[in-house]
Amino acid sequence: MGIQVVPDWMAELEEEDVAFLKNFLLCSGSLKEIAGLYGVTYPTVRLRLDKIIQKVRLGEEYAGDPFVALVKRLALNEKLDFDTAKLLITEYKKQKGGS
Repeated sequence: MGIQVVPDWMAELEEEDVAFLKNFLLCSGSLKEIAGLYGVTYPTVRLRLDKIIQKVRLGEEYAGDPFVALVKRLALNEKLDFDTAKLLITEYKKQKGGS
């Protein structure tokens, strides 16, 4: 029996992240095999896996605050620089605390 509902942390991953995770599982978690499959170096694969882990942790950590999760996800995906992300989150928390 398959899962009926996709967990929130998984639903927020990009398609290429899900494909990477599938390949990772099919390679029994061997980063060396994944590196060969993608034609990249081991450190590149390790970095990619670390970014996916960060995305999953963020999804869990900020499940109750979608705005903060969105800003952090944009920073992780390099669509927003980290300094700007920190500024947005800080100001958001000030506004939210002040209301």
